[in-house]
Parts: sequence; structure tokens; C-alpha cells
Amino acid sequence: MTKYNSIYLVDDHDIMNHLHNIILKNLDLQERTKTFSNPEKALEDLRLHKNDGQLTLVLLDLNMPEMSGFDFLDILTEENFPNTIDVVILTSSISHFDKEESEKYPKFVKDFVTKPLNFDSLKPLTEYITKAI
Repeated sequence: MTKYNSIYLVDDHDIMNHLHNIILKNLDLQERTKTFSNPEKALEDLRLHKNDGQLTLVLLDLNMPEMSGFDFLDILTEENFPNTIDVVILTSSISHFDKEESEKYPKFVKDFVTKPLNFDSLKPLTEYITKAI
């Protein structure tokens, strides 16, 4: 079974990160969770581990002031990050355009989920969360 070494929460809203951390803590995943309110800082950290071969799950917000989730995905693509990074877009957006746009990154984006994350919304993420346990 595949096992994620790290789970990145990337959301500019601290309250969302706090809520999602609580949920992941209840799943005993807090030791592998890294929280970033600035996506640039998350990218810096990912760059440090880019070539270590470890599997990473990124729960990524789309609408952030420093850079959008799509800008984040563009950088992953442009800098040729390895396919050991799975991204689940976790957003409040209900825009059909955002969902379609996310499909342009099949190497990374594995799912598109409306936030806030909760135990019911974890059902579509079961595959990703079970990989992490």
C-alpha cells in the first residue's frame, strides 16, 4: 500500500487550516501534516524535498492573494516536479470553470473538493487519505 510521507495544507485562511488540521489529527495524520498560509512557502518546502522520492499529498486552495492555486500548479509543472506529488484542490469555489481548469493538470490534480473539509467530504478522498494512513 502506498503511504504519503507528507500532507501539505495550503490555504491562506488560518481558520481553514486549523479546521483541516483538526480533522487530520482525528485521523492520526498530524505528524505528517505541514500547514502553509502562504503558497510560496509551501513551494519552497516542496523544492527542498523535490528529489527525495517521497510521496506527498497537497490539499490546495485556489483563491489566495500571494498566488492562486493555478499559479501554484503552473510552477509545479514548469519546474518539472516529480509525479510523487498528488494534489487535491480543496476550495470554496463552485465555478465550473475552476473544475475544468484543474483538469489541465492531470499529472498532479487527483480530485476537486469543496471546502471546508469534513468527514462527509472525505468520502471522495478515501483513496488519498487511506494512502496516508
